[in-house]
Amino acid sequence: MQAELEGQFQDFVRARWSRLVRTAYLLTGDVHHAEDLTQTALAKAYRSWRRIARSDNPEAYVRRMLVSCNSDRFRKRRVTEALTAAPPERVGGDEAVGRVEERGSLLAGLALLPPKQRAVVVLRYWEDLSEAEVAEVLGCSPGTVKSQASKGLAKLRVYPGLVREGRTCPDWEVEGEPRGTRSVRST
Repeated sequence: MQAELEGQFQDFVRARWSRLVRTAYLLTGDVHHAEDLTQTALAKAYRSWRRIARSDNPEAYVRRMLVSCNSDRFRKRRVTEALTAAPPERVGGDEAVGRVEERGSLLAGLALLPPKQRAVVVLRYWEDLSEAEVAEVLGCSPGTVKSQASKGLAKLRVYPGLVREGRTCPDWEVEGEPRGTRSVRST
């Protein structure tokens, strides 16, 4: 690889590493798997960097590689995770602790979704990509994105770790939009 392309790739990795690892973590539910998955995707991107660098959006290209590498991980062998029903101890009633517990429950709920639904939910609602962008990343139609997002959110809304006080949590709402569409905020 030429020195200029090498430098471009290194700059890309420095600028986007944490975001790619975060996306990988949401796809895998494990920090170590996320880092491995990101490294695998970036190794593949390195080999094709000349072509990727010429694309309109190299980050989207690498994100697609990340999702594909995660799918390959499931094809090779089924990864099983042992999840517990509740954390071992509860510390105080602090609001920040509640958010951490809620996030842990959300991650556990995400881990139970099939890989395609998890990818759609992560890319659509956590990464805040449009339906068209998610469809492009996953190589499917926008209709598939809509149906997979709907099914994934429906499963998360009834996931036992996310239900509290007679309502589902997170109860996503967006100003001016119905629940479960576009950008989301946990309340």
